[in-house]
Amino acid sequence: MSLTSQIDHKPMSRYQVAAIIVCTIINMMDGFDVLVVAFTAPSLAAEWKLSATAIGALLSAGLVGMILGSLALGPLADRYGRRPLVLACLVLISLGMLASAVTQTVSQLMWMRVITGLGIGGMLPSLNTIVAEFSSLRRRSFAISFLQAGYPVGATLGGIIAAVLIAELGWRSVYALAGLASSLLIFVAWRRLPESLDYLVTRQPPGALDRINRLLRNMGRPQVAAMPPRPTAHAGEKAGYAALLAAPGLMTTAALLCVAFFMVMLSFYFVLSWTPKILVDTGMSISQGISGGVLLNIGGIVGSILLGYVSVRLDIKKLIAVYMLITAALMALFANVTTFNTGLMALTLALGFFIFGSIVGLYALAPHLFPARCRSSGLSIAIGIGRLGGVSSPLLAGYLLDHSWVQQNIFTVFAAPLLLSAMVVLGLTSRRRQPRS
Repeated sequence: MSLTSQIDHKPMSRYQVAAIIVCTIINMMDGFDVLVVAFTAPSLAAEWKLSATAIGALLSAGLVGMILGSLALGPLADRYGRRPLVLACLVLISLGMLASAVTQTVSQLMWMRVITGLGIGGMLPSLNTIVAEFSSLRRRSFAISFLQAGYPVGATLGGIIAAVLIAELGWRSVYALAGLASSLLIFVAWRRLPESLDYLVTRQPPGALDRINRLLRNMGRPQVAAMPPRPTAHAGEKAGYAALLAAPGLMTTAALLCVAFFMVMLSFYFVLSWTPKILVDTGMSISQGISGGVLLNIGGIVGSILLGYVSVRLDIKKLIAVYMLITAALMALFANVTTFNTGLMALTLALGFFIFGSIVGLYALAPHLFPARCRSSGLSIAIGIGRLGGVSSPLLAGYLLDHSWVQQNIFTVFAAPLLLSAMVVLGLTSRRRQPRS
């Protein structure tokens, strides 16, 4: 049995679980970092007299950086390793967030959001890949869902903290805190984040044997006296984007996954980015608007974890499609909300539950679609192109709001892409039962 097959089929060690927890903690910080503009948007609009279009541009700036990071930095993990890329991206995130706290103009803040997004976008495919590669086959979907649940946890805690900090110290304090927290994670990742065994076996960089034995020792597995042979099916073959281009079937899979991510992110980032501001625009207070964002993320925590649990027992593609269809229906209901009451709270929790479940399901499915030699690259291009939907979403919503579109019509516009995404997901071919390469 190969080393990677042992991970696939044997019970997970405490070391593997710890690696997944470290990745999840990092993803929690990403949830805070990505949505920090959504939480501070009402205060920014008031202080700098910003239009809805300008707010939309600020919300999109970080997503533009995430696209560039996913496409330009993410594939480097297949060549240089997952761990060094995550560390480099954490440095970028920390610098971008700390600098955001001292910006004086909208354009300055937009550039800092691009830098922050560059780090987040470059890092997310590697986190997803590390979790997939350290998980057993039986627990992989749950482990990836657990990782993605870190995002709404971080956003929920961030929203609660942001509401207090903005009231006491102003919006700049939220960016400063996020930057300091990201800086601490550099040390955590340096000490505790492992390199993936898949990468070491497939690429065999200098010192790979010692690093493999260290990983095996930490996982309580027998060490090896010599380097395992590279996977024979792929010895001498290209890695990264080149491997995708060399296999038409993989390119078709990547293209379909891009469409699915684009459509669901179009809806996802509209709901997460604009809900607090739209609630305030309907006459609610800033704290109630932020509370709406927090409730979305609380629902997302439950939805993400539950999807991971049931995906072990059910067909994940059908499950994702059902989540997307229910999300579209809930958005149509949410369009008619005008009062912050118990009904709105329940609806917001439900919307968060299903929309997070939809996107977490895609993240859980995606690693099963690509072999190890191009896994980070496949995820990078799908997530990167998908984030074009995330970039378009805040800009389009801001434009529609500035041109007097009513809340009901805007929510309907952003519910429609989920229907197409559901159909695309059902057409994807999973490799989850094939042995890892």
